Amino acid sequence: MGQIKFITDFDDNFYLNKKIFVRVDFNVKVQDNVVSEDYRIRSAIPTIEYLVKRGAKVILGSHLDRPQGKDDRYSLRPVSLKLAEILSSFNAKVCFSDDCIGTRTKKMVDSLKKGEVLLLENLRFYPEEEKNDTSFSETLSSFADVYVNDAFSTSHRKHSSTYGVARFFDIRIAGFNLAQELQYLSLLREKPTNPFTLVIGGVKIKDKIGALDHLLPKADKVLIGGAASYTFLKAKGHSVGKSLIEEDYLPWVTKALQAHSDKIILPLDHKVAVSEKSDNYQIVQTDIPKDMRGYDIGDKTIQKFSYEIHNNGLGTIFWNGPMGYFEREIFSNGTKSVAVSMALAYWRGVKTLIGGGDTLEAMKVSGVSEKEVTHVSTGGGASLRFLAGDEMPGIDVLKIN
Repeated sequence: MGQIKFITDFDDNFYLNKKIFVRVDFNVKVQDNVVSEDYRIRSAIPTIEYLVKRGAKVILGSHLDRPQGKDDRYSLRPVSLKLAEILSSFNAKVCFSDDCIGTRTKKMVDSLKKGEVLLLENLRFYPEEEKNDTSFSETLSSFADVYVNDAFSTSHRKHSSTYGVARFFDIRIAGFNLAQELQYLSLLREKPTNPFTLVIGGVKIKDKIGALDHLLPKADKVLIGGAASYTFLKAKGHSVGKSLIEEDYLPWVTKALQAHSDKIILPLDHKVAVSEKSDNYQIVQTDIPKDMRGYDIGDKTIQKFSYEIHNNGLGTIFWNGPMGYFEREIFSNGTKSVAVSMALAYWRGVKTLIGGGDTLEAMKVSGVSEKEVTHVSTGGGASLRFLAGDEMPGIDVLKIN
């Protein structure tokens, strides 16, 4: 395969008056028609600003959530308002099309002036997007002269806007956000600076197996908390009560424990309750009572995990998944402690990488900003797939011989 071209590989004049289709990921939280979390929007701003300032006509395509056909609840209109607010700092005009194809959208594309931005309506309003429909891809591609992928978080999917559209362009480029993701995640996958610590939480082990298979041999320490830890504890013969476990993956977990027992660190104690809605909890050591379920790591584990992160040396730490049910304050201590420890490690000079939407949300709940870690991946599933060495259609299609 050929090499990927990046946005800075072309002269400034190359972009003047050209129509550029940019696949962004504006799949953000919208509540009451207002964007409540805009990290993914801000992640795309460097690419948009770069093109606008070079006189390009910028056409943005994105999805939002998983609508079943056209549904105003999943319209990108609120996102266009937020985007306009952010781009107002350099006077870029933002237009919004209430469709992503059709004659009205084509007219809006044709009327764009240099330095203007047009956000198309939710691509998933059309089932053809997720089906990678050739006709739909060709229609989208007809709007522009150049294709730019700046949506790493959707690049593991072979959809029209991430794969099919790109194939209709002779010039297809990686934007700044995608380039940064490739830089840091490649470092993590190929040669992380030692000592290398993995901090794994969240619910589903099955989504992480590929990445763990690749990273476990490279890691010096692996801290496992959250619901993921209960399957590991059960495999070691501990009682986990009614805690979430993944029975189908017990054999894999057992093998991982046998191969890497010297580096895997599991919770010493747990904050447990009868349900996530309960205001009453207990701290228990090692084993969880039969009628209880674990919702957070306990104080001893917090101290242990914080110590291990603080004593990582000037190496690399990758954190994926919260330590508990952080959405409730009483079960958030473990996650907050890890987030603060990650920030302190960053300020000491450690390369700290965060992966996954839940982890980003947990970090924010903890009062830690994305500027207090080395890199925050905008893609949860995509980052794990990349780290596992799996196929990434949206990236592979950019490689031209």
